[in-house]
Amino acid sequence: MSVFLAKRLLTFVLTLAIASGLVFAALELLPGNVAQVQLGDSATPETLAALETKLGLDRPAAERYQHWIGGLLQGRTAHSASYDTPTAQLIAERLRVTLPLAALAMGLTTVLALVLGVYAAARHHRLGDVGVMGFSQLGIAIPNFWLAILLILAFAVKLQWVSAGGFPGWTEDEGGGPLQALRALLLPGISLALVQAAILARVTRSAVLEVMREDFVRTARAKGLSRRATLWKHVLRNAMIPVLTIMGLQFANLITGTIVVENVFVLPGLGRLVFQAIANRDLVVVRDVVMLLVAMVIVVNFMVDVLYALVDPRLKPSDA
Repeated sequence: MSVFLAKRLLTFVLTLAIASGLVFAALELLPGNVAQVQLGDSATPETLAALETKLGLDRPAAERYQHWIGGLLQGRTAHSASYDTPTAQLIAERLRVTLPLAALAMGLTTVLALVLGVYAAARHHRLGDVGVMGFSQLGIAIPNFWLAILLILAFAVKLQWVSAGGFPGWTEDEGGGPLQALRALLLPGISLALVQAAILARVTRSAVLEVMREDFVRTARAKGLSRRATLWKHVLRNAMIPVLTIMGLQFANLITGTIVVENVFVLPGLGRLVFQAIANRDLVVVRDVVMLLVAMVIVVNFMVDVLYALVDPRLKPSDA
């Protein structure tokens, strides 16, 4: 297990280092001047030079990169030009909305996909299987932002069960509370989850069908184990490797996918922050948010690699 974790940890660190270099290059080394972008074309040379000095653009690129990475490792970030606030504080405030939304959507995705995938596999080539596959095909074809608009029209405008947008806050001091906050995240979570559940249900069905053909499944049935117990206790666990892979990628996609959905529902999350930063030409905020999203994707993939050894009894960590 230690060798397996060491290999995965080394890959994780190298990938994160390469990703940070690419993010830095994309936003600071490509043609264009960040100071010029912020001040506009009408800025005087003196004003432009003063802002370049303030932002550290007069220093070599390698030194700026080292300063940025060193600050991140120490928990120190640059100040946002438009908010006059450290980007770490801005991101931390917005994560209070984005992470619960992604977690809610992932929970709904997992429950729906596993239930529907196992149900379809257990009724292979029957009406239930055809129905689940039809639902999944429809879900894959629908963009989540369009589904979000339909949910608003149905449940907020027509039925008026929930608000069409906004976020009341997690505490009563903010004007809301846990129940009100979860209620505000419910429609955005459903709009994200239904599309991802459609994909994961198809993967689950295929993986379960493949495992059901194994000899140990027939042995379990021959010993008197019920079909339901065989499916959920033996088949599903051995089918979880491809399912976990997709789940890891989907959770990363859900975090980045909230960018569009948050703007549809006017939620104060990372998505709104990125759009506002782009509109305000605040590239410091954009850089740190993009780096955070990249790091989340890499961390999730690392966690999925580690979970392989814990879920699949056939996988030996020392051989991975």
